[in-house]
Amino acid sequence: MERILVINPGSTSTKLAVFDGEKELFRTSIEHDQKDTAKFLRAIDQLDFRKECVLNTLKERNIPVESLNCIVSRGGMFPPCKVGAYEVNADMLAYVNSDHIVGEHISNVGCAVAEAIARPLNIPAMVYDCVSVDEMTDIAHISGIPELPRESRGHALNTRAMARKCAEEILHKPFEECTFIVQHLGGGVSVWLFDKGRSIDMYSDDDAGFGPERCGAIQVAPLVALCCSGKYTEAQLAKMVRGNAGLKAHLGTSDVRAVEKMIESGDKHAELVFNAMAYSLSKGIAALAAAACGKVDRIILTGGAAHSKRLSGEITKHVSWIAPVEVMAGEFELEALCAGALRVLRGQEKPNTFVWKPQA
Repeated sequence: MERILVINPGSTSTKLAVFDGEKELFRTSIEHDQKDTAKFLRAIDQLDFRKECVLNTLKERNIPVESLNCIVSRGGMFPPCKVGAYEVNADMLAYVNSDHIVGEHISNVGCAVAEAIARPLNIPAMVYDCVSVDEMTDIAHISGIPELPRESRGHALNTRAMARKCAEEILHKPFEECTFIVQHLGGGVSVWLFDKGRSIDMYSDDDAGFGPERCGAIQVAPLVALCCSGKYTEAQLAKMVRGNAGLKAHLGTSDVRAVEKMIESGDKHAELVFNAMAYSLSKGIAALAAAACGKVDRIILTGGAAHSKRLSGEITKHVSWIAPVEVMAGEFELEALCAGALRVLRGQEKPNTFVWKPQA
């Protein structure tokens, strides 16, 4: 039986679980006080801190590290990469420690934590379905500005896992024979078109619908004027569109449950903004349906905010004409990471090799 340690680092927590094959032994979320993490400038600087948190938790749970056969972590903000597993190697560690990372993201430390624990045990360390998985077709990459091609960045891990789950458990067909549109609804949002096992197109939370704290697609001319007004720094603008936008900008909170309470108390403005969010998110789904020529087996709504019956219901109302809608609320990233590692360990999938050369 393969014993797998799964690690998913977040900005305020480290989620981890241990599996014996498909059987979950335990899972937990280690919450981190902001005072403990604020002293670290970069994600990779938290390596020792996060590693000790994981090892201490295993000790508390009476799981000897020597009993582990593999460690898998959520992948970071890498250059565009293939779907599936990547073995943690010297190039990957050099990349996350460099000054040339694509973007600062807490998941960048995950591969280093996995490798630091796995190395003395002489067991494999890997990452799976990284944030920057890119299987988009050539035509989907083209934008109206050659210097700004469209990029694939979002919830690759959870959306693919839900598409695979829907294929196997609801349609009873191989994932590679189906076409799905999967929308992840959380603090951030993204929507993906999976066709015959590939994510051939997607919208992130800066080019489709707006979310609880992300701006979604906005008109360019006013944004250019805002950027050139001299009123905001680059950092302030970045926070404006990712973190302080969406529901938070309009209503002062990114908590969908809090907004629903506002609506229930008779707040008409809150209701308008909430419905506008659902409306904009629905248009992202419909756009990908056009990319699929309307041939979609299922639309899947997932992520934490999909627990909201009001939000899921509003989106379903707008898109159910395309295909039946399955609400698969929550996040299944730990299970997805374990399943990916198992496919590699059992020889069902070959891991990719991460290659990176430092810039001169």
